Amino acid sequence: MAGNDYFSGRPSTEENAPLLQDPDREGHPGSSQNSNTTFADRVNSVAHEPLTPLTKILLIIALFLLLMSSIFIGLFAGAQHKLSTGRGGGGGDGEKHPEITTTTRTRTTTTTEYSTTTQVSTTTTTTTKVVTLPAPGPTTPPFEKPCLEPHCVALAASILGSLDVTQDPCENFYDFANGGWLSSHPLPADKSSFGNFEALAQQNKQVLQRIVERSAEASESVSNYDYDAEILKKLGDQYKSCLDEKYLNEIGEKPLRHIVKVIRKLYREEDTDITAKVFKGEQEGTDSTPKFNGLTAALSYLHSRGIPALFGFDIEGDVGEDPNKMALWFNQPELGLPSKEYYEEESIVKLYKETLSDLLEGVLDILDNGKDDKDKEGDGDDDTLKAFINNDESQTWPPWPWPPWGGDEPDDDGGEKEPGSKEPKSVRARKLAKDVVKFENKIANASLDLDILFQDPIATYNPVHLSNLTSTLSQIEFPAYFAAFTPRTFPERVIVTYPAYARSLSEILDDTSKEVIEAYLVTRALLQLAPYLGTETDLWKSHRRFYETLNGIKKGAVGDRAEWCVSRVEETLGFAAGRYFVNETFAGESKQKGTKIMKDIVNSFKESLKDLDWMDEKSAKAAAEKADAIRIKVGYPLSPDTLNPRSIAFYYRTVKIDQSKFLDNMLSAASSNEFRKWLQLGRQRDLESWEMFPSTVNAYYNPPSSEVVFPAGILQPPFFQANWPGYLNYGAFGQVASHELTHAFDSAGRLYNQKGKLEEWWTNKTSERFMVKQKCIVHQYSQYTIDDGKGGRIHVNGNLTSGENIGDSGLVQAWRAWKAQYGVSLENGEEYLLPGLKYTREQLFFIGFASIWARAMKPAAAVQRIRTDPHSPSRYRVDGTVSNIPEFADAFKCSKKAKLNPPQDQRCIFWG
Repeated sequence: MAGNDYFSGRPSTEENAPLLQDPDREGHPGSSQNSNTTFADRVNSVAHEPLTPLTKILLIIALFLLLMSSIFIGLFAGAQHKLSTGRGGGGGDGEKHPEITTTTRTRTTTTTEYSTTTQVSTTTTTTTKVVTLPAPGPTTPPFEKPCLEPHCVALAASILGSLDVTQDPCENFYDFANGGWLSSHPLPADKSSFGNFEALAQQNKQVLQRIVERSAEASESVSNYDYDAEILKKLGDQYKSCLDEKYLNEIGEKPLRHIVKVIRKLYREEDTDITAKVFKGEQEGTDSTPKFNGLTAALSYLHSRGIPALFGFDIEGDVGEDPNKMALWFNQPELGLPSKEYYEEESIVKLYKETLSDLLEGVLDILDNGKDDKDKEGDGDDDTLKAFINNDESQTWPPWPWPPWGGDEPDDDGGEKEPGSKEPKSVRARKLAKDVVKFENKIANASLDLDILFQDPIATYNPVHLSNLTSTLSQIEFPAYFAAFTPRTFPERVIVTYPAYARSLSEILDDTSKEVIEAYLVTRALLQLAPYLGTETDLWKSHRRFYETLNGIKKGAVGDRAEWCVSRVEETLGFAAGRYFVNETFAGESKQKGTKIMKDIVNSFKESLKDLDWMDEKSAKAAAEKADAIRIKVGYPLSPDTLNPRSIAFYYRTVKIDQSKFLDNMLSAASSNEFRKWLQLGRQRDLESWEMFPSTVNAYYNPPSSEVVFPAGILQPPFFQANWPGYLNYGAFGQVASHELTHAFDSAGRLYNQKGKLEEWWTNKTSERFMVKQKCIVHQYSQYTIDDGKGGRIHVNGNLTSGENIGDSGLVQAWRAWKAQYGVSLENGEEYLLPGLKYTREQLFFIGFASIWARAMKPAAAVQRIRTDPHSPSRYRVDGTVSNIPEFADAFKCSKKAKLNPPQDQRCIFWG
């Protein structure tokens, strides 16, 4: 932050008032004869006389006092100019200044009157002259000195380098604010998109890389009581296991082929008895030993390792009863392709079939006879994980040796063998791949559309008794399935997001052969885990070709291995890595200032409610109470406690990390995540837990827990810096904060009350008026299009993106919050100017906002986001947002015909 000396007043270079009295003016009444001599005459007379020491001293003092009086007169004149222009030291606030009129009349006696005009009168003649002074331009008053400290110069250079001043901000603000950045940051060949979010994530990973590289060099011996050493060793070992490409290529596909053997063994065992350590039957007196059918056993295995297939379960608050009581939610699964629309595109489906064919061909020897032709030794290293819950080491995860034969190694002769086939592997693999894609297409068509899934929490809340789900989807032995995940309690109630999906899935399974279902399960594992193999393996190459084509990445362009491995460390041990990330990047006032911005925005939001034309008084009062109830979390979590190494070590105690077993490390971390997830079932919500790691460049609002979360990872430049001027912090990070707050009142968030419970807490009149506003923004964004890379245009899905677009409209709250605290922050030196920028603080607020959305993207990736992402493309998150904010047009003095300054009745304004 610039020091206060940068804000000391200086005389304006445009000041018209004289600094000294005119030497020719009449003498003062009553003065002596000598008073008619001038200051120059007196100095001249003294110069011809010998100067005594006393005279010299007096002359020096006189000259010093003259100089000081000149300075203070200048300061006073500058202050008067500042007051007369109505500027608070910033300029460019968009206010209109009154016309200044001077009228002079002559009369016998002289009087002076102060009003809206200044009058000096005499009786001799009468003349009237009207002079209109031009309003000050958008530049800052010249008496205010910009900050010239190194960080200020660097920040100013960064802003200037990001701009494209050939663009008209009133017509294309996104390109005006980001054109320079986009020109200087060409899209890397190995990436499908790259913007300021990704650039910051890259910087954060460089911090993490330094941490894990130091960890990798640490001593191998770890004291049982040195928790930091234990954490750092895990980080270093995971990093080394990923970085050792030579070893990964030497062991080849063995780790993943072993997973295929396990899936085959489980799927083909029709009834597997499990001797469970703890299992509570659905009713008293029922058999306490669950039996798995093949499909249930294979699904349990995949899901326990974080591999999605057929359906999924989440543990989240019961928003219909008690949002803090953690309940079971049944969801539709992730698909092999990004969304259901892709299954209708011939070229994409062809590519997907070829990829699955290549993957299946590589493991058909295992599927046909249970033998691994490439590995005769076997591997049973995925042992039972240990969980230390409340220091009780008697509990284990899974609750018994899993799979049932002990370890993960199936008997080589176990399971049904396929009859010998005369068809070449390639032919059979292509047929299987074709059938798997057909099977997936049916699942996709049975799934709920994403716009409803994301935007309608009432439609997706369907609580039923477990017996309902069991009877609907009878192919799955749910008691046995839950036994694999829930050693401490048995769920009796499940919330189904889309009941029709469960019914449709049952019909699809009945109509599909066991061979195809098995192949589907295997391909789910191959697609998920192939990236963890050596880059010279066939399975890795097949997956990479698919990924490159689907995302428009240059063929063969593989990014930096170290950066990718840091991402895997973050994925598996993110809270552990976050502990040291916070220590290095989130010191000083960052947490306090980030929290203050969010609180200022909450206050601004509450203040604006009384002026909304669509919200009545009763709804506004409830909205203010909900805003007050939102918990603000900034920086890092307390569960696990980022500042406590014992808490972190305990949290990751179940994760086994071995320097020579990269894929097993990834599976161990995934299994531990599943263990922790299912452990929440039936318990009260942990109010200190987070869904993001401290180093993540993102933020979120969670309706059931009524909280907004801002990790330390996003509280970095270009989003935030504790010593930045307020107009940039409120423009950039303020947009992130206001976006998340506004989610509490968007199309989905408005349906949760202040306690996180589903409730229609708005009056009918307010709800009806809101729907009109929502239709406006849906229509606005549905008009926007992107290039599909094939010569056509694809429209934004205004329904899918409406919640996020409403969230973006919250920028006006960040603006108002900044303005509300502006006077205090200006006085404290927190609104300092930057050198070389001709823009006002108001303009820089919007430039700071727009800069965070700079992003280059391949057309294929852009199309994928249009279909699956509830956020609009970056260009429209900028231009679409500011077109609905009149303050933007005022700041840039946009004409009434400007594209981003539509008539007021054509704007979609939610927040006044």
